[in-house]
Amino acid sequence: MIRALYDWVIGLAAHPRALWILALVSFVESSVFPIPPDVLMIPMILAAPSRAFVIAGVALVSSVLGGMFGYYIGWGLFETVGRPVLEFYGKDAYFEEFSERYNAWGAWAVLVAGVTPFPYKVITILSGATGLNFVVFMVASIIARGLRFFIVAWLLWKFGTPIRDFIEKRLGLMFTLFVIILGAGFYLVKFL
Repeated sequence: MIRALYDWVIGLAAHPRALWILALVSFVESSVFPIPPDVLMIPMILAAPSRAFVIAGVALVSSVLGGMFGYYIGWGLFETVGRPVLEFYGKDAYFEEFSERYNAWGAWAVLVAGVTPFPYKVITILSGATGLNFVVFMVASIIARGLRFFIVAWLLWKFGTPIRDFIEKRLGLMFTLFVIILGAGFYLVKFL
């Protein structure tokens, strides 16, 4: 099912209203949809490199707005909508333990989920459900999603098709390693 959905999203990149479709995919991906907007962004940028940063901007704005909707799901609709979404992604069992510590590290969680392959939608819902400060949530979301989408756009704009394989297969790993190194650096500064 996910593969068919993935192929459908890839096919939308050539649609005349692809930018609007990207906005929709970016919005719903931040709250419930399993396919990341990168899947649509990459072929769109390769087809029109001069629009790379416009495309990234649309993904950023739509993703952050979708994140706000995910926050609302967690805040206002957790029991009826949020918990079933977390159950779908297998994250419901961790909620109680996670919510106790979440607000202390919430901005970092949003940053990490926003740039790594970890499902950002899980963090948007948990942020609302645990009552993470909304301004902190928004700032972290803008930074994280901006980094993710604009780095992808810049790489494709600068290197074109040859970098596509790297982005699709290894960029998530690179972001994850960066976050680990950054976290280790903060840990060393704080405790040594």
